[in-house]
Amino acid sequence: QVQLVESGGGLVQPGGALRLSCAASGFTFSSFGMRWYRQPPGKERELVAAITNGGGFRNYGASMKGRFTISRDNVNNTVYLQMNSLTPEDTAVYYCNARVLGREYWGQGTQVTVSS
Repeated sequence: QVQLVESGGGLVQPGGALRLSCAASGFTFSSFGMRWYRQPPGKERELVAAITNGGGFRNYGASMKGRFTISRDNVNNTVYLQMNSLTPEDTAVYYCNARVLGREYWGQGTQVTVSS
């Protein structure tokens, strides 16, 4: 079965950086695009970044452009999110997402807290 397992979250000071990872299994990873979403406290879930199956095209939410970078390793079935210049507004639970053969799959999420 499809499994997505996020890691790398934690507490970071404003201006700091974190790298999230999402290990995928149960499907042909290199055949599907991948996405990162986040859900800030009390707010709706929003798209952070997306990457095509081969990694050749990426897009980002407006407030993430220039600060976040999505990448993937199709050998190790992992998608990454490098987050730089973090602000308190980036505090959220971050989720990995895959759409495989018409079904939506989510990881359990990893908490990112930006605070001094």
